[in-house]
Amino acid sequence: MKALLGLALLGLASAAAAQDKPVPYWASLASGEAMMRTGPARTYPGVWLYKRRDLPVRVLKRFENWRLIEDSEGAKGWMLRTMLSDRRTALVTGTSPRPVHAQPSEGSRIRYMVEPGVIGRVSDCDGSWCHIQIGKREGSIRIADLWGVAPGEQVDD
Repeated sequence: MKALLGLALLGLASAAAAQDKPVPYWASLASGEAMMRTGPARTYPGVWLYKRRDLPVRVLKRFENWRLIEDSEGAKGWMLRTMLSDRRTALVTGTSPRPVHAQPSEGSRIRYMVEPGVIGRVSDCDGSWCHIQIGKREGSIRIADLWGVAPGEQVDD
């Protein structure tokens, strides 16, 4: 029992430390319900109730336990840091399905097509391409087709 408690505390400490990195940085919603507020306290009115775990957000500012975030549609507001995760996710953009390739190359085989609005976990981004996992499917997608990874950004997860 003590070992489980220790592991839980270690996990919370590492998540908190990851969210103390310099802004701006990318994060994702840790919960299936997360409230965005007009200011950095529970007394400020809520403006959005997000109901989509793993939704990528951009953290713009920190104030105590609150983070000023921006979503993919440009909405900005404050959220408790406990509602955020450092798990890297990205939202597929565009108006039509985007190809997910077998390798990070336009010339490689297309494994499947993914609809705009789908969220996947991203890793191993080289500045142009990212490895993406959507459920049990995975492959390589261009960074230009994602919101949640900056153009030219390298991610080493």
